[in-house]
Amino acid sequence: MFLIDTSRDGKPIYDPIVNQSLDNYLINDLKLPGHGLIMYINDPSVIVGVNQNIFAEVNVPYLRENNVALVRRSSGGGAVYHDRGNLIFENIVVGETDDGAKWGDYKVFADPVLDALHALGANDAELRGRSDLVVNDHKFTGMTMVKSGDAFAAGGTLMFDMDLDAASQALHPVESRINGKWVKSNRSNIENIKSHLAPEYQGLTPDEFREQLLLKLFNVSQLDDIETYHLTDQDWAVIDQRLAEKYNTNDWNYGENPGFNRYRFVQLEQGDMGLNMMVEGSLITKVAVYGTALDEKIAHKLEGQLTGTHVSLPDLRDKLSKRWLKKGHWRGRHCGISSGTFNRKPVKEV
Repeated sequence: MFLIDTSRDGKPIYDPIVNQSLDNYLINDLKLPGHGLIMYINDPSVIVGVNQNIFAEVNVPYLRENNVALVRRSSGGGAVYHDRGNLIFENIVVGETDDGAKWGDYKVFADPVLDALHALGANDAELRGRSDLVVNDHKFTGMTMVKSGDAFAAGGTLMFDMDLDAASQALHPVESRINGKWVKSNRSNIENIKSHLAPEYQGLTPDEFREQLLLKLFNVSQLDDIETYHLTDQDWAVIDQRLAEKYNTNDWNYGENPGFNRYRFVQLEQGDMGLNMMVEGSLITKVAVYGTALDEKIAHKLEGQLTGTHVSLPDLRDKLSKRWLKKGHWRGRHCGISSGTFNRKPVKEV
């Protein structure tokens, strides 16, 4: 594994729109062979998944009032809050590697991070499920992946010293406030890793924590000992072009429901679930399913089940009456949905 230095003119980049576009450049344009790693810190921002309807997932007025950027990534997953107390890591894998890195295997990327955290004193940090890192049974990192040909990016956000109150405000849309439970629910599920480190590391700034984490990941005594590729002026010219064409546009970041024309949100006892759909005539031609209640494999299976289905009660009942859907273990718990999901008034429909 080698490090990819994403600083520009010798200075770190904190602009979340720029940083979130880097993986796309690295797996689509530069494509350095092997297993690279980028690690950066963002200014306050909310990062949403490629399929998410932002007005149903994010408190947009709060973002605008508090100068919090909204950035859409190219991979799936849910909305996450970033600030200077977070650390974002992404593995950039191109072609074959000799360290076991492979598409779809979150554990192979989680284990080195966990080993580094254990070396810094967070001995109770562990992987839960397929892609969540937890401490004290609270999540401090969720991971996601995006693929392009023989290259892919796999990474997540390490909550080091994040503003939990700001995250709670930003990640709950205005429509969700009516139940009176949203702040408590969010804060009970996430936790910063800082207080779990050994005492000598708890006083680190986020930038200092990044340095210590890199030293442990690469098992070196100084950063200069890490094999590193430094982005060049030519690299930045292409990155700037991609930003102007797509990633720094409102159409990309604020697009309400890109590629879809129907949206449904369901709050279950086990968590929430969002369904984006393209409906042409009465036929569902495209589906994206996501949410905290769903295991990723079940979500993809449900997408396939609904694609090509007519939006009629008989057809939906038939597609949603499968035993694996009604009684399957989603995120380790029993839950299910019914055809009524498609007949409820949506949070927002575009």
